Amino acid sequence: MTSPALELHTGAPADANADAVVLVVAGLTDTPEDLSPFSSTHAALTAVGFTGKAGAYTRIPAPEVADVPVAVVSAGSAPDADAVREAVGAALRTLTGFDRVSVRLGDAVGGFATAAAEGALLGGYRFDDYRSGEQPKRAGTIVLHAELSPEDAAHATALAEAVALTRDLVTTPAEWLGPADLAERAVAEVAGLDVTVEVLDETALAAGGFGGILGVGQGSDRPPRLVRLDYSPADATGHIALVGKGITFDTGGLSLKPPASMVGMKTDMAGAASILAATKAVAALGLPMRMTAWLCIADNMPSGSAIRPGDVLRFADGQTVEVLNTDAEGRLVLADGLVAASREKPDVILDVATLTGAIIVALGMRHTGVFGDDETVQEVLAAASASGEAAWPMPLPEHMEDELKSPIADLVNAKIGDPAGGSLFAGLFLRRMVGRTSDEADAPRIPWAHLDIAGSSEHKGAPYGFTDKGATGAIVRTLIAFAEARANGARA
Repeated sequence: MTSPALELHTGAPADANADAVVLVVAGLTDTPEDLSPFSSTHAALTAVGFTGKAGAYTRIPAPEVADVPVAVVSAGSAPDADAVREAVGAALRTLTGFDRVSVRLGDAVGGFATAAAEGALLGGYRFDDYRSGEQPKRAGTIVLHAELSPEDAAHATALAEAVALTRDLVTTPAEWLGPADLAERAVAEVAGLDVTVEVLDETALAAGGFGGILGVGQGSDRPPRLVRLDYSPADATGHIALVGKGITFDTGGLSLKPPASMVGMKTDMAGAASILAATKAVAALGLPMRMTAWLCIADNMPSGSAIRPGDVLRFADGQTVEVLNTDAEGRLVLADGLVAASREKPDVILDVATLTGAIIVALGMRHTGVFGDDETVQEVLAAASASGEAAWPMPLPEHMEDELKSPIADLVNAKIGDPAGGSLFAGLFLRRMVGRTSDEADAPRIPWAHLDIAGSSEHKGAPYGFTDKGATGAIVRTLIAFAEARANGARA
């Protein structure tokens, strides 16, 4: 993981000893004073055709500002925290070749220092890739000239590091990140924090009756794992359970994907990576909120030992599923995780998964689909809005419940030959696995939401804001905001 370090600087700008400077402004008008305290750059910006629109970026000669290269980025004429975060992120993503970059805020955006810090750290991320040649590097240190408390700076750093960890894990090739490797990485990432870890190998999974995870993983020579993280501070005011899909490579199993669709399937563990990173951040921030995370990890491979269409698996709660499509495997591993999480009777369960291609058809590549009971869905959406992340509510139509029925098991895992509402069907399937608030048969289900990040977890187009091409770390900041809101006694 390579993220820049953040320094706060309140002295004279020249004392920052920077290699380059980024000026953050709010639009460009005919009045130079609107750029204060960078009014002297107005002529140069006008000369190069700088539009001043949100996200506009350019480099200009500005010796009156600094004797090093100067870049200017705009947060738009009506800036808010999201616009500043995106603008600063775009600048730090674009500006390469300078190790120490100074970020200075214009008067019109000076109140958004926290967002600027987050954007700079998010935009400055880079993956230490496998190319042999030297590549242009983003900043190693960001010097932020702004009024920002050390606590706010530490918070911005924790958020950015959580996103960076997720992006690192999702980007790592599957050959180096199998189920055991991801489990070991989870243990290493929370070492030194107040987090206990339990790793269930294939023997323990069999003893515990986790037939979903075992079934998906039985076609691979790399056995599956279930990892449980538990952050349980003495002053916890509640308990949030997270469940994440961790398919370290998805071939589709015997329902084999076409070659083109298999490219990129190393990213199918983004849900598990996201909840690991969020739990680590919550523990690092010391939030008074218990957080348990269940990483459901397996390879989905075709072989003589793989599950077949028509096989029946039994989950940890005794429910059975007829597997009609081995490429609908994410819901099979999540089912065991949801059952395990439910046994502890948390206040709320959130599951995160790159679950369906159907959600991309419905919402595109930037929005996360959110399913579940209405109150929990609205709480997740509020946390996403507070974080500047795109999310959208999706229905769980009762009329589709009949489509879950199997003639030989409790339910089926897929609709064969009917692509309509595929993400809705998957959500209904997962809801069946959420336990009750008490042992009473008619007790309500534990509050729950399902976050489908199949589109939002990876960006395949041109970079924008702080988002580069590739793994995005989407929804990690939302999970942290969700926990913070609950810890503060609010509902995000």
